[in-house]
Amino acid sequence: MKYTVITGASSGIGYESALAFAAKGKNLIIVARRVEKLEELQAKIKELHPALDVVIVESDLSITQQAYTLYNSLKNYQIETWINNAGLGEGSFIVDQNLSKVEMMLKVNIESLTILSTLYVKDYANIEGTQLINVSSALGYAIAVGSVAYSASKYYVSAFTEGLAKELEIKGAHLKAKVLAPAITETDFVKNSNDIEEYDYQANMPKYHTAKEMAGFMVNLYEGTETVGIVDTNYDFNLTAPIYPVISEF
Repeated sequence: MKYTVITGASSGIGYESALAFAAKGKNLIIVARRVEKLEELQAKIKELHPALDVVIVESDLSITQQAYTLYNSLKNYQIETWINNAGLGEGSFIVDQNLSKVEMMLKVNIESLTILSTLYVKDYANIEGTQLINVSSALGYAIAVGSVAYSASKYYVSAFTEGLAKELEIKGAHLKAKVLAPAITETDFVKNSNDIEEYDYQANMPKYHTAKEMAGFMVNLYEGTETVGIVDTNYDFNLTAPIYPVISEF
């Protein structure tokens, strides 16, 4: 049996992506801190697709060691696709930043993503049909004043994944590395980033996507041949070749 791993699956894009990949007949390993939310998602998928296997794994990727623990706990599964969707934000000017929150964000967005990506690539680079999808942001290609640290962390995700895709190509690997770059999406992200109780997207945002729409874009990226799936300034979704310039040492 082959599985798709999705981190940050308890809500938002991760939650909807789990439903979207289940609709494609994919067995799932869903990962998050909130087990009760994963159990709700598992029950929903099993109701819709009784034949699928849905495995729950509790993991807090703001604790770097848990990235290793997570990966090693899945050694007995054949993983067809690994989606690093878990991510945190921080919405304030640098002078006003909560450094504890920023440190946690960097551990999730950069450290754990890098560890999980590297471990997966080491094991699956030469296996036909495998994919690594890292979720960046449209702000991983444009600096967002007021969220500079978050934007910079997503620049890392974009550059790391695009560079990895090139290295895999050079080595003739079967595994494909891809990056999804959403713009504003209707999730709990804004609330959590800004430490507010509620946020009305319809009242505050002229344009945005729903998490379900973004999950559809995730599937489009998965099924396509391009490296990058990005939402542009008009809020259109585009599949493109790598965006960053590449300097090869070979």
